[in-house]
Amino acid sequence: MKKLLFSSTALMLTLSVFAQQRPTTPPQTPGTGAPTVTPNMGNLSNMMNAQRQGPKAYKDVITAKAVSKTGLFTVHKVEDKYYFEIADSIFGREILSVVRFVKVPAGAGYGGEIANQQTITFEKGPSNNVFLRTITLVNQAEENQDIYKAVTNSNLNAIAAAFPIAAFGKDSASIVIDVSDFFKGDNQAVSIDPRTKRSYNLSVLTQDRSYISKISTYPINTEIVSVKTYSASPAGGISIPGLPTGGGGIAAANDAGAVTMELNTSLLLLPKVPMQRRIADKRVGFFTDNFVRYSDNQQKVEDVSFAVRWRLEPKDGEWEKWRRGELVEPKKPIIYYIDPATPKQWRSHLIAGINDWQAAFEKAGFKNAIMGKEWPENDTTMSMEDARFSVVRYFASPVANAYGPNVHDPRSGEIIESHIGWYHNVMKLVHDWYMIQAAPNDPGARSMKYDDQLMGDLIRFVSSHEVGHTLGLRHNMGSSSQTPVEKLRDKQWVEANGHTASIMDYARFNYVAQPEDNISRKGLYPRIGDYDKWAMKWGYGYIPGNNEEESKKNSNKMVTAALNENPRHWFGTYESGNRVDPRSQSEDLSDNSVKASEYGVMNLKRVMKGLPEWTKEEGDQYNNLANMYGQTLTQFGRYIGHVSTNIGGVYETFKTVEQNEAVYEIVPKTRQKEAVNFINKNVFETPTWLVDRAMWNKFNNPISADPIMGLQERTLNSIVSTDRLGRLQLSAERFGLDKAYTAMELLNDVQSTVFNELSSKKAIDTYKRMLQRTYVDRLASIINPTAPTGGGVTITFGGGGPAPIDAKKSDVTAIVRAQLVGLRGQLTAAAATSADRMTKIHLSDLAERVKEALDPK
Repeated sequence: MKKLLFSSTALMLTLSVFAQQRPTTPPQTPGTGAPTVTPNMGNLSNMMNAQRQGPKAYKDVITAKAVSKTGLFTVHKVEDKYYFEIADSIFGREILSVVRFVKVPAGAGYGGEIANQQTITFEKGPSNNVFLRTITLVNQAEENQDIYKAVTNSNLNAIAAAFPIAAFGKDSASIVIDVSDFFKGDNQAVSIDPRTKRSYNLSVLTQDRSYISKISTYPINTEIVSVKTYSASPAGGISIPGLPTGGGGIAAANDAGAVTMELNTSLLLLPKVPMQRRIADKRVGFFTDNFVRYSDNQQKVEDVSFAVRWRLEPKDGEWEKWRRGELVEPKKPIIYYIDPATPKQWRSHLIAGINDWQAAFEKAGFKNAIMGKEWPENDTTMSMEDARFSVVRYFASPVANAYGPNVHDPRSGEIIESHIGWYHNVMKLVHDWYMIQAAPNDPGARSMKYDDQLMGDLIRFVSSHEVGHTLGLRHNMGSSSQTPVEKLRDKQWVEANGHTASIMDYARFNYVAQPEDNISRKGLYPRIGDYDKWAMKWGYGYIPGNNEEESKKNSNKMVTAALNENPRHWFGTYESGNRVDPRSQSEDLSDNSVKASEYGVMNLKRVMKGLPEWTKEEGDQYNNLANMYGQTLTQFGRYIGHVSTNIGGVYETFKTVEQNEAVYEIVPKTRQKEAVNFINKNVFETPTWLVDRAMWNKFNNPISADPIMGLQERTLNSIVSTDRLGRLQLSAERFGLDKAYTAMELLNDVQSTVFNELSSKKAIDTYKRMLQRTYVDRLASIINPTAPTGGGVTITFGGGGPAPIDAKKSDVTAIVRAQLVGLRGQLTAAAATSADRMTKIHLSDLAERVKEALDPK
């Protein structure tokens, strides 16, 4: 096998969440670490003395008092010291260092979560030293290439630690080093990363309150449990999503000026021969890793992007069967264990969500490829912090969420293990979704506490979603767009096929179904669908090819054929940067968001009528009603967002040159006009069905902001924005007026509803007055921006980052100015003839605002 050179920045696992994707720990950047820790001078002196003295005889270091265990490293405990005996065969091998919290103080995350990840290696250094280097993968070249030398010279890995050789092994095929101070101390490669320290406002590690609890070793991994205490300030720090703000969020920082954490560091030996990479394809939604490849015969460097996935291989002797398409057993199945902290009534449902993926893996040619099991609590040889085991960790947390990360080999994308984070309060999240979206069709959803079977079903689908992330799958927000809207009301079809083709979509529940359709829960719940099965086939099935390049070509043909065969295999997501494709939205359903939202509104009106009864609980002080009314309003806001994205929307469908088809198309003009009509009818004409003042008086103070006014204002500001108007004009210029919906058409269509009283001569109510002021102020802000307009309209090429266009240099400003000029005349004329006093002074005020906008002082 050819020898390769690898070098990279420190890679962290990719985290994905069910409600949102959880933030990843970033690569370490020089100069951004935690406050410098003053070295322990006593330990430094001992190390220097050891260097001067040189190695001792083995028996003088590993004495008769030693308690020794063999494994990846042979670990010797001699009184209060720990020694690693490193076999010569381990030097130069890459090792994944995964640091997890075991126990944390309140406010500092949860036990089981990852605190850091690095790739390291041990090497023999000069002067009787052993060096620990951090290995990072950025560039690669083969050793037989001349450019290998240049890559080598430009990618020197950092020496993170040096250990004096304490002794040579008995057979001179190993080296003994003292690791006591290293793991007791605060060394970045095997401790908390700097960003987390800053977020918790941790400073100096206190040596007298930090210690090694135990070290265990196994054939391919060594586990170090340590307790570390840091000085901590109760104030300051920076805000990072998902983490408390500064030490002030940790009670111990206030009480003791210190924070103590128990950590587990897993040192996991990576395969000597990396798994064969599968080159990524943007049409299949796998997480990816990447590096830059150099070779002598290139005329440009090659960016290599490859899928993150498990090493799933047939049992010995069954490879040919698998290649022929026969179903085989895997050599090593994927096993997820359930944290024993999980309430017993939910364990079987979490396991069912894991096992649901078995059918998808069968499409890849594997039976019994994945399974969920309860943690064997009586097996003392197993630890949930052990990087060899994948676990669904249960967190006692008020956070309403869950997330599915993975730890993988940065050289190949091979997933090593995963710890799914399951927050106890995720049950509130799924309860609220299900009541708002499914209660019109499922009487079981009409209460504040569900029976165990219903809640178990909801837990099961969340489990499947999070497991999908840990198998390598990204969100497929576009999956639901491949279901025709009327099929969601077809009982036979939707119960057989599901309302979305992917469990990786944020498609939640079938809110389109109407009560008269008599659709059961089977047609309301999400499930593993056509796309998920296809994705497993691509990611884990056999793709022919004698080398990476041949496999890449065959993969391309396979993907193109699969998409032609079944449109439900389509992958789309806004998470790659394109947020204006209405097919790829979260929380939406069907191929027609306008029609789906009309059905959704019909159901929300039913929900509004039921809320007072459904939310009743003895002693509740209307907190339930307030919460579920807010959820109803939020769901309505989602429908507005789904529809709005069609206005100025652009479809992005990745193609290859062999297909010779357009990647970008605009949303048809008729669909855009339908979207504006929906907004006019359901938002700009006040949605009085949401204005229930008798209900509001039970939880909403009258001096608080009116929730419906806020909704209308946000919607108008979104629809009439510089960005959207600019996109409409760009689309008109490229695709022509017969196909494109223009900025002028949008303003005229919106204005005709917002100001319809000008022609009807009716009195203007409070809601409309606010909306009209918002409209005028919005247009005024476009022609008189308060800040530079550098980021207004954006276009993208090749799915890349945005290229800003200055709105003042486009047609937008001229169009808006002309709109205001015409509106001013209408306002002045209407004010002169209005019989209603409040309407008259309102219109006169608006006319004056327009005048000031057109001629600012």
